[in-house]
Amino acid sequence: MMAVFVAFLHFFAAFGLAATLFAELMLLRPEPTLREARLLQWCDRWYGMFAGIVLGAGLFRVLYYAKGTAFYMSNPYFHLKITLYVITGLISIYPTITFLRWSKDLKAGIAPVISSQQYKRLRSILLLELALLTAILASASLMARGIAS
Repeated sequence: MMAVFVAFLHFFAAFGLAATLFAELMLLRPEPTLREARLLQWCDRWYGMFAGIVLGAGLFRVLYYAKGTAFYMSNPYFHLKITLYVITGLISIYPTITFLRWSKDLKAGIAPVISSQQYKRLRSILLLELALLTAILASASLMARGIAS
C-alpha cells in the first residue's frame, strides 16, 4: 500500500508543478498589480514545495518501490529525466529570487515595478520551464515502458 501512496504523491506533485508553473505564466504581467505579485509569490512557493515532493517521492520510488534501482540506473530516459529536472530547477532560481525580492515592497502595499527586459526574461524562463516539464513527462513515459535508446 505504501508503494501506491508514494506513486500517488509523485504523480500528484508532478501535476502540482505543472499547475503552479502555468499559473505563474498566466499571472505574470509587464506591470503586475499588488494582488498578482502576491499570487506569483504564492504560486512560486507551491512550485518549490511540489518540486521537493516530486524529488523525494521519486527517490523513494527508485530506491524502494516501483521497478527497482537497477531498472532506473540502466535506463537512459531516467537519466534524461533527471538531467532535465536539474536544469529546470536551476533555471527556476531566477524567477524565485525575483519574486522574493518583491517581498519588502509587497509588505508595504506597493506593487513591484519590473523593466520590460526583466518581464521578457521571466516570461521566457517560465515558457522554457514548461517546455522542459513537457520533455520530463515524455521521458518518464519512455522510461516507464522500458524503452531503450
